[in-house]
Amino acid sequence: MANYDVKDINLAPSGMQKIEWAYRNMPVLRAIEAELIDEQPFKGLKISVSVHVEAKTACLARALARGGADVALTGCNPLSTQDDVAAALASTGMKVFTIHGDNEEEYINHLKMALEFGPDIVIDDGGDFAMLLHSELKNLTNNIIGGCEETTTGVHRLEILEKEGKLLYPVVAVNDARCKHLFDNRFGTGQSVWTGIMATTNLVVAGKTVVVAGYGMCGRGVALRAKGLGAKVIVTEIDPVKACEAIMEGYEVMTMEQAAPLGDFFVTVTGCKDVITKKHFLMMKDGAICSNAGHFDCEVSVKDLKEICTESSELRNNIIGYKLPNGNTVCVIAEGRLVNLASGDGHPVEIMDMSFALQAQSARYIAKNGKSLDNKVYQTPEIIDNRVAEILLSTKNITIDKLTEEQEKYINSWDF
Repeated sequence: MANYDVKDINLAPSGMQKIEWAYRNMPVLRAIEAELIDEQPFKGLKISVSVHVEAKTACLARALARGGADVALTGCNPLSTQDDVAAALASTGMKVFTIHGDNEEEYINHLKMALEFGPDIVIDDGGDFAMLLHSELKNLTNNIIGGCEETTTGVHRLEILEKEGKLLYPVVAVNDARCKHLFDNRFGTGQSVWTGIMATTNLVVAGKTVVVAGYGMCGRGVALRAKGLGAKVIVTEIDPVKACEAIMEGYEVMTMEQAAPLGDFFVTVTGCKDVITKKHFLMMKDGAICSNAGHFDCEVSVKDLKEICTESSELRNNIIGYKLPNGNTVCVIAEGRLVNLASGDGHPVEIMDMSFALQAQSARYIAKNGKSLDNKVYQTPEIIDNRVAEILLSTKNITIDKLTEEQEKYINSWDF
C-alpha cells in the first residue's frame, strides 16, 4: 500500500510551520505526549485516525506515533483538509490519505485506505470509520481493540448501534467528556464559527439578526458569541427544555418558519437533516446568509436551493448565491459544510489542546483495557477528564482548593 496520497508533498514546509505553531500552544497535549514517549503504550499497534486534517490534528497524530503507534491519517470532511499539513506529516513517513476538495468517491476511498492497513484502534470524528467498519469493511473489525469518537453526531450513531446489538467494538465517547463538551463544543465552536463566517463574508455582525438552529452545547456557544458581537439572536429548537433555557438566557425562541423572514445570518447546529429547506429559503430576505456548524452537510438543504433557484454564482470565495424566483438571493457558505473548518482553521489551538489530550489518553486507555471491554459506548473515565483540567491549570500557574479530610467525610456521609 502507498504510504500517502496527498495533493503535493512539496507543500510540506508550510504545513510544518503551522504544526509547530500549534504545538507550541498545546501544553496539555505536550505533557501527555511526554508520558506516551516514556511509556510507549502503542508499541506494535496500528491506529487509524479520521479527524479534520489541520495543524492541531497533526499534533495528535505525532503524539500517537511518538507513543509507538503506526498511524494512518485521513480527513473527516473533504473541505477541512489543509493540503500543506497533510504533506508535512507524509514527509515524516506517516501514512496520510486526504486531499482538500475530494469528491465523495475520492473521500470514501481515502477513508478505506486509512483502514485497510488493519488498525488495532480507530479514532473517529463523525462516525465515517464506524460506518465503513459496520458495512463493507466489517472483516477488519476482528482485530480492532476499540475506538474513540470525537463528535456528538458520531456518539449518537454509535449508541444506536449499541442499542440494536450491532456495535462491533468498544468505543470511548470522548465527545461527552466534560473537558470536551463544555469547552470544545461551546467555546471552541462559538469562536471558530464566527471567525469563519466573518473572514469569509467580511460583513459586520453587530446589529444583525442571527438565527441559531439547535441549542445544544455547540448552539449555546454560537448564540453566546453572536450576542457578544452585538447581534440580536433567535434560537430554534425541538427540545422544550432547551427552548426554555434559551429564553432564560435572553434569546428569542420560535420556529424556523417564523425566523426565516427575520434572519440575516443562519447557523444550523443540530446534527439533523433538512433544518432549513425550500419553504424557508423562499421566505428569506435578499442576501440572507446560511451556514452550517453541524458535522454533516445536510442541515442546510443546498439540494433544495439548487432545485428552486433560477441561477447561481460564486459571489465571493467560498460563498455561492442562489437567485430565487421571487428575485431574492440566498447565500450559502462553504457548500453547507462545517463552516468553522471549511471556511477557517477550526477551533482555537488551546481548545483542541484539551480535546486531543483527551483523545490521546483515551486511546491509551483503549490500548490497555480494550480487550476486556464489552462492545459498548463508554464514557471517558473521570480520571482522564480531571487529568486534562489539572494539567491546564498547572500551565497557567493556577491552584484550586481541595477538600479536607473532614469535608470528604461530610460530603460522603449521611451523618451530619
